[in-house]
Amino acid sequence: MMVLGLFRKNPRREAIETLYQRVAAASREPFLYLDLGVPDTVEGRFEAVTLHVILVLRRLQRLPSPADEVAQELVDCFFRHLDASLRELAVGDIAVPKRMKKLGEAFKGRSLAYRRGLDKSDDGELASTLARNVLGLSEPAPSLARYARSSEAELAGLSLDDLLRRGPSFASPSQKEGDRP
Repeated sequence: MMVLGLFRKNPRREAIETLYQRVAAASREPFLYLDLGVPDTVEGRFEAVTLHVILVLRRLQRLPSPADEVAQELVDCFFRHLDASLRELAVGDIAVPKRMKKLGEAFKGRSLAYRRGLDKSDDGELASTLARNVLGLSEPAPSLARYARSSEAELAGLSLDDLLRRGPSFASPSQKEGDRP
């Protein structure tokens, strides 16, 4: 009987997977690359999905329990997908753990830096941090900072049920100013 339990669907895990897929889809929106200057590279896509995951995590951290558990499960799901992506890119089995450690450190550093920037009322630090991490530029990225701030405002109105049932809402192209970073 225990073996059959391995094949049962886990509704919560499915909900987390769906949430992650919606976050990942938002991070692939063409305007991020065409209008906001996110590089359309493996690294640029990592940065875009990382930003979106962090924005959703910030929303989950402001919601009552079990949102904290959902947040951890979302991070776990994100890293399972990163691991699978590395393997699809033919990174050797021996190198995957080292790369995953580096990606984990990058994610943690970005989480802290983006939180600091988003917690401030002006966008200066956020624009500089996003430019450096996402765009690889030394000059600030005010358009990307406005997008992140607008996305956080969109997410602010969502409950845990909203996030799990309908998915996250991020700023649309019409909600950001179209100037390049």
